Amino acid sequence: MISLNDTVLQLVLVAVVVLPLLGAGAALLPAPPGLRGSGPEQAVLRHGVTVTGAVLAGALLLAAAFDHDDPARMQAASDISWIPALGIRLHFGVDGISLPLVVLTALLTFLCALYSYFRMPKGPTPKAFVALLLVLETGTLATFTALDLMVFFLAFEMVLIPMYFLIARWGGEGRGPAATRFVLFTVLGSVLMLLGFLLIGVQAGTFDITALAAAHGEGLTRTTQLLAVLAIGLGLAVKAPMWPLHSWLPDAHTAAPTVGSVLLAGVLLKMGTYGLVRIALPAAPEGMHVFAPYLGAFAVAGIIYGSLACLALVRQGAGGDLKRLVAYSSVGHMGFVLLGISTLTATGVNGALFANIAHGLITGLLFFLVGAVKERTGSTDLDRLAGARGAALYGRTPRLGALIAFASIASLGLPGLAGFWGELLAMLGSYHPADGLSRPAYLTYLALAALGTLLTAAYLLLVVRRLCMGDAPPPAPAPAAQAAASRAAAGQDGPEGASQDGPGTAAPATAAPDVTAGSRTAGHLPDVRPFEFVTWAPLAALTLLAGLWPGLLLHLTDPAVQNLLPGAVR
Repeated sequence: MISLNDTVLQLVLVAVVVLPLLGAGAALLPAPPGLRGSGPEQAVLRHGVTVTGAVLAGALLLAAAFDHDDPARMQAASDISWIPALGIRLHFGVDGISLPLVVLTALLTFLCALYSYFRMPKGPTPKAFVALLLVLETGTLATFTALDLMVFFLAFEMVLIPMYFLIARWGGEGRGPAATRFVLFTVLGSVLMLLGFLLIGVQAGTFDITALAAAHGEGLTRTTQLLAVLAIGLGLAVKAPMWPLHSWLPDAHTAAPTVGSVLLAGVLLKMGTYGLVRIALPAAPEGMHVFAPYLGAFAVAGIIYGSLACLALVRQGAGGDLKRLVAYSSVGHMGFVLLGISTLTATGVNGALFANIAHGLITGLLFFLVGAVKERTGSTDLDRLAGARGAALYGRTPRLGALIAFASIASLGLPGLAGFWGELLAMLGSYHPADGLSRPAYLTYLALAALGTLLTAAYLLLVVRRLCMGDAPPPAPAPAAQAAASRAAAGQDGPEGASQDGPGTAAPATAAPDVTAGSRTAGHLPDVRPFEFVTWAPLAALTLLAGLWPGLLLHLTDPAVQNLLPGAVR
């Protein structure tokens, strides 16, 4: 552990939150002549990598200097009066719950900036793209570190605009309606959340999240807590996403560019579940206790629904979209997070927080891989990719196929990988829910969640079979031989088969990649490129590390969860 005094630690946290916003403003300015490289577009993309890299370095420094012996204490805290008339303060800090999310956000944003430097999505100027990416990072980091309800709300809303434009301007087919649905659903939920915040803040006399957590609902009537949890819970459930408020998600993921999908699944979905743990659980415990069984019911409905939707998309002849399938899988996986929270136990909530991080790593990697498949083949339609006999990525692009298989088995919860522990702890929490909750109901939820794990394994193994297995197509004929065969078919060759064309008329040396592997055509697909390996390797390594050493994360979250839920069932 690196030893830093409190003032330096505060400055590091402030720099981590503010630096991306300053970098966004700088991205819109003309690049200095000496830094333009091969052009202004390359310069601004390099600027994005530099700023997000600096933020990641700051987040890692914050993690290294964090007092791991006291993770329940709010550290690197800064508290400055902002709007005295309303009692709103610029209060920020990190504990064992928020620190992993801060590091995850910084890592994924840096990897997205690095990936975009080599594979910029088609769309308007890269200046706007980089600026929006950095504003999105600031909003997300501020959400995970804000300790004032109003600042939390503003940061929560701050991410809407950049994500809207990332989808609407750099997305694919259907990007306009998808971006609009994303904003409308989230804004509607945010209005309800704001009403809940105002109700709690006015009744308790403070908007300070740490003070509200320490009071554990003291000073709030039962009616106030019920109304507040209902409003806040619905607002956060939209972003979670909880079934049936999830319908904006598949369209947004399908239309978004690769980096947009990575950040949406890896970071933005965590904001809703984080808000439930950070605000609703400790500030209004009586209200959460009343609504917890309903939250658990919706959670397992999402688990089953997401798995069945994925099974429908992966079957042959369904014309399922691979990005849409991964999006629906997020509905199921986030259902386990919501189930763990609904148990109101330390075991379940720790499982929810672990599953949050695991989902960010695994699904972020999956969306990167799906983007690579689309870039190589021009399609994410499973029937066009795989046909009747499989896309044979093991034979055509063995490294890419191996990574897809690795991410898929991690997502299905194979022991030894990150996806296993969060779901297991959420189900263990369901076996012994908090006192006063119906154990028969939660045992039913446990059984349905276990069925969901089987369905998840089924569709992900089908994805691996259809994408990775199958017979590789025969090698493509040489251009000269291909041209000769074409002329022979057209009757243009002489008696000896010699070409009748003059020099310089040969076919192009390289053919475009085939869109459909099922057609058994022989188009060349490049395997994992160096920049892709650098981008994806950290996610794969952390997925393995979290699976083999879960205590590394649980050591951070458990004391903080115990602090939020005093006397919770373990």
